[in-house]
Amino acid sequence: MKLRKLTALLLCAGLIVTAGFGCATTQSAAPEAALSEVVEEAKAVADNSWMFHDIVDVEFVMQHMTIPMSENIMIIDARPKQAKYDMGHIPMAVSIPDTYFDKNIDKLPADKNALLIYYCQGLKCKLSHKSAYKAEALGYSNVKVFAEGYPKWLSVKGNYGSVSVEWVKKQIDQNTEMTLVDSRPKEMKYDKGHIPTAISISDTMFDKHIDLLPENKNELLIFYCGGFHCRLSHKSAAKAIALGYSNVKVFAAGYPAWKEIAASTTPVNAGKEEGSIDLASFKKIIDENPESVYLIDVRDADEFANGSFKTATNIPVDTLEAKISELPTDKPIIFVCGTGARSGESYYMVQDVRPELKDVFYLEAELTISKDGSYTIKPSP
Repeated sequence: MKLRKLTALLLCAGLIVTAGFGCATTQSAAPEAALSEVVEEAKAVADNSWMFHDIVDVEFVMQHMTIPMSENIMIIDARPKQAKYDMGHIPMAVSIPDTYFDKNIDKLPADKNALLIYYCQGLKCKLSHKSAYKAEALGYSNVKVFAEGYPKWLSVKGNYGSVSVEWVKKQIDQNTEMTLVDSRPKEMKYDKGHIPTAISISDTMFDKHIDLLPENKNELLIFYCGGFHCRLSHKSAAKAIALGYSNVKVFAAGYPAWKEIAASTTPVNAGKEEGSIDLASFKKIIDENPESVYLIDVRDADEFANGSFKTATNIPVDTLEAKISELPTDKPIIFVCGTGARSGESYYMVQDVRPELKDVFYLEAELTISKDGSYTIKPSP
């Protein structure tokens, strides 16, 4: 209604300027200041036309963020997973990037009356609004957008971010300076299995073990417990924040997620040549767990089309250099070709362009791959 009114006013104003006569319901000439005001207001409305029609504030989100989450409520992070969600998101939020909305419809609740709260990176971010409209088009009737998004969430005193299992593993692999805390009971849980490098400070004994926390209040401090239904890590995080720690995160998926990713990861053993992968290790990965690595076939497109591994991505070595900055970091990368020549060249190209990228290998072997994905492999002469 407001937009229609402004359109009518602008139409009238346009007539005044161009034809010299006014509308029947107005004076024959509009003051210049009033005209300018109408124009600016119309621009503001038009510029925000992409925004979803049902916006909520941070208090609304805090009211509905519970541990565990209610079955008929879902908080959804519409930002890219690796670039944003993994390193920090609203606790209990589910990652459904807007770019991959159609591929993740199965993650949405079956009940079309469930409350869906979308958010992204702030008032200028359109991703949550786009996803909200898509959800509404699917028939969901209770869709909201937290337009101020993750930055606003973090700005509220006492709030903290949650991180993904992939991000936690990356910090451990890179020996990041941090303190990882297992908030579960020590004898019952921690002693029977915990994440490598983690120390035990059970939430019930938190006050008695404050001395185990880092002296530096700015150090990265990550708490975890038994998964999305466990509140212990969240309670401990709140206590740490109250003590003045400023870089507190919760790994909400907790130990169950860690065990799952550990079970799905097949070790990559190095071969004799620098950067190469051991052939037995490569075969084990391909045969048992190919999804645990990024396979990049650097042969030409016609060779790739004649047969390659089902999980491989084709990036011909001639085009690789321009794409090295886009290579992922959450899994080991293995370059393959037919002889080891182009895959080896790819490995050293990465060392030159992006030396900080770890867990990069190449296959030094004679490799033949059939259309059905079967392969033969033997050491290079």
